[in-house]
Amino acid sequence: MTGRQTRAERAATPLARDSIRKIAESVGGCLRPVQLRRTDTVTGQTVPVMVPCGATLASICPPCAERAKMLRAAQCREGWHLEDEPDLAPGPPDEMQQFCLILRAEAQLRRDVAAASGEDTTGYDDLIDELDIEITRAGIRGTVTTHRGKSSDGSQRSRRSRSTRRRQDAASLPARKIAPRTVGKVFTAPDGKRYRPSMFLTLTCDSYGKVRDDGTPADPAAYDYVRASRDAIHFAALFDRFIQNLRRVLGYEAQYFGGVEPQKRLAPHLHLAVRGSVPRPLLRQVLAATYHQVWWPVTDTVVFAGDQLPVWDELFGNYVDPATGEVLQTWEDALDAIGPHDQPRHVARFGPKFDAQGVLAGSKDADRCITYLTKYLTKQVADCHVPETDAQRAHADRLAEALRYEPCSPACANWLRYGIQPKNPRPGLVPGACKGKAHRAEHCGYAGRRVLVSRKWSGKTLADHRADRKAWLVQTLGLEVADPARYTWAHVTPGDADYLPPERRLLHIVADRTRWKAALDEARRRARDQDGHLSAIDGRAA
Repeated sequence: MTGRQTRAERAATPLARDSIRKIAESVGGCLRPVQLRRTDTVTGQTVPVMVPCGATLASICPPCAERAKMLRAAQCREGWHLEDEPDLAPGPPDEMQQFCLILRAEAQLRRDVAAASGEDTTGYDDLIDELDIEITRAGIRGTVTTHRGKSSDGSQRSRRSRSTRRRQDAASLPARKIAPRTVGKVFTAPDGKRYRPSMFLTLTCDSYGKVRDDGTPADPAAYDYVRASRDAIHFAALFDRFIQNLRRVLGYEAQYFGGVEPQKRLAPHLHLAVRGSVPRPLLRQVLAATYHQVWWPVTDTVVFAGDQLPVWDELFGNYVDPATGEVLQTWEDALDAIGPHDQPRHVARFGPKFDAQGVLAGSKDADRCITYLTKYLTKQVADCHVPETDAQRAHADRLAEALRYEPCSPACANWLRYGIQPKNPRPGLVPGACKGKAHRAEHCGYAGRRVLVSRKWSGKTLADHRADRKAWLVQTLGLEVADPARYTWAHVTPGDADYLPPERRLLHIVADRTRWKAALDEARRRARDQDGHLSAIDGRAA
């Protein structure tokens, strides 16, 4: 050993590694790039290519999270103030999609013929389920699936019915026939100028007790943590009910783009961009009439706790009482036990307070609202408001404790605590240790998506918006698009000879980002010299 370091060894020292990461972050480069091997099938040349990790959280990769947030902002901006209906016509199916659909049609035909002749259709049903999964992977929507329900003894289960009558404590809503349109109403000013305003809404949960300015309860003993945890778990379903009622009242398919974040009291908080204008009295009426009933078994009595937990029976594939060996009540039987005169386990509602603002296209308010919508998308739910005092930490701990044994879904392990087998049980389930998203401290009980976007918002998927940004960059820089069939791609693993350590991958990222930034600056300079402004380039980030 000579005692002198090579250049590669010096680049791997902790000091150099931290410097490289800081430089890569300053130029907007990914800090966790994935190495791919690109091979030219014509020349045989092999080139290492660094692909961004695509993380959406700043705690994992700040540059990638920032790009993801900017992409969401572009998606929100493009669909908020549309004046024409988005083009939703699907493209022609490719060869793989055609092949999958033909197989699905043949399987459905054979299944229906077998059912008509009284034969067992279990094999066909399993085949259809597998084909539906493959069709979904192929990108085909709208497939009709075969729903089956069986009781614990294997017989066909009758359809479970619930009353559709509205609750007596809920306001009534006028019902209008929904027109097949998504754009809002046009208003004409006295001077003849036409406006098509949209809305920016803020919706919150109901009150669970008086809170201080820092979000902590004034009386922790009186604060209803159980209802707060249940509202957080079912917040996504409550929002779906709100959109259904809003569309029914407006008479058209109102579109939305929303972001979910917590308030200081850690209750879910929703900011929503809605295409079209909604009168405040009507919006107040819709909120008062919106609720979500949870028809789940009651959990008032704890049956198993401590060391006395249900035991998994390998022979029959279910959980049994450790003392008597009796099989626990199945999920389906527990639902059947809910009588027609019983009350729902929980009723989720929005709070009476809300905020609604009219927003015009191209205004400063529109940009401000979009920034507000996407402000916390790079953080986990709990990281939006980090506890700073002992009271805030104690409040977060009490909410987490309330969520610990609260069932989050039909398949939640916490149902065992109340003597009920979860839906589709499996070995290893322990009450209080459910791995569901709602039970994690970083999510504060909310298990839904952080970004809520309606299907007809912009007529494009997130991948389409990403492709638009790429096409803009290629056009701006005057690049030639290579034939994708000319290259083959392979993932480089640590055992490969051409594998690059993280520090060397970051050096590639810094060089690539610096080269791209210089090319973009030059394109901007040429546009400025030609037109005197940047009208030809909209300034979107690479």
